[in-house]
Amino acid sequence: MIKKEMIAMLLAGGQGSRLGVLTAKVAKPAVAFGGKYRIIDFPLSNCINSGIDTVGVLTQYQPLRLNTHIGIGIPWDLDRNIGGVSILPPYEKSSSSEWYTGTANAIYQNINYMETFHPDYVLILSGDHIYKMDYEVMLDYHKDNHADITIAAMPVPIEDASRFGVVITDKDGSILEFQEKPSQPKSNLASMGIYIFSWPVLKKALMDLKDVPGCDFGKHVIPHCHEQGKRLFAYEYNGYWKDVGTLGSYWEANMELIDIIPEFNLYEEFWKIYSNNDIIPPQYIAEQAVIERSIIGDGAEIYGEVRNCVVGAGVTVGTGTVVRDSIIMKDVQIGNGCVIDKAIIAEGARIGDQVTLGIGGAVENRFKPQIYAYGLVTIGENTVVPDGVQVGKNTAISGVTSIEDYPGGLLEGGETLIKAGERV
Repeated sequence: MIKKEMIAMLLAGGQGSRLGVLTAKVAKPAVAFGGKYRIIDFPLSNCINSGIDTVGVLTQYQPLRLNTHIGIGIPWDLDRNIGGVSILPPYEKSSSSEWYTGTANAIYQNINYMETFHPDYVLILSGDHIYKMDYEVMLDYHKDNHADITIAAMPVPIEDASRFGVVITDKDGSILEFQEKPSQPKSNLASMGIYIFSWPVLKKALMDLKDVPGCDFGKHVIPHCHEQGKRLFAYEYNGYWKDVGTLGSYWEANMELIDIIPEFNLYEEFWKIYSNNDIIPPQYIAEQAVIERSIIGDGAEIYGEVRNCVVGAGVTVGTGTVVRDSIIMKDVQIGNGCVIDKAIIAEGARIGDQVTLGIGGAVENRFKPQIYAYGLVTIGENTVVPDGVQVGKNTAISGVTSIEDYPGGLLEGGETLIKAGERV
């Protein structure tokens, strides 16, 4: 019989709609981060660094790139005969065929997978947070308290607390009350969406709530277990943790990597972040190039100026081009004589010659003001921007665009340009 003390279930099916055109063709956990990683690399690396060698990755939205990236788990040492990493998409059952409708519903649909390992504990994770955490320390805390459920929580500014599930605890960490995104939070201790369940408790809760539509941990499972008198504890975490769910937080988290002393250090020996990277040639920096405080990926060719940027693998920055405060993902080609200011340019995009991104003042986006904000220019995957155009702030461009799409050679601030069709 296979027996694992703790297995992890990693929820990676989310669309990440608040990232706009960045997630039009790819699941949020597969979005590039830090020049050479994808967001899902962080929880996966945390698992193997914490000694967890059995991880189920639950996928749903646009899973192709995520599946290809994870493969059989070799980079994370998760290519095991027993355990290892398993991709768990929704599948047709004999009685029904249904999508995952909520975080807990997704876990419920994979009860048979979890049963295979006879775990004592199940760790539930999100695939879209940037952080380093030793889950073994959290498990020790769970055991020491004889807890049924342990929720990782961290202090946030009280004015931000209403965006999270909030836990109210007594002095020993026992949870007295749980509020899901309250308008008047009673505490600033926010749930991080990381849970350790004792397996019998999780299994029973999932069975009890199996018919609840859109069954979710924060809204349904945790309150249900609390009402039943289960022992719930909060494990307080005080390290770096970032939910990169908005363009602003995604841009910010990348920019924090290039601080003189980064709050989140990618270079630590004892807690490595593993990834599945292509074998590509080294970077090339031309004689006239200028690079200042930036991360530059392998295979990049820099002929212009790059200042305060995170540049992915295989990127080309043309002669006379200046790129500032931007995230340039892999295989992007930027022409000659461009000025790029505070942009996020997704994989495979082509920016023509003499293009200016990020001109003028920050005008609110007319189409999706809550997404395309923060003074950013966001360019989707494989997008083509023609020679000689100017683009304002709080804008989004996706698809193969031509000069006719820019009246007078300009896309004004706050505008959105989405074209159908693929670049061949």
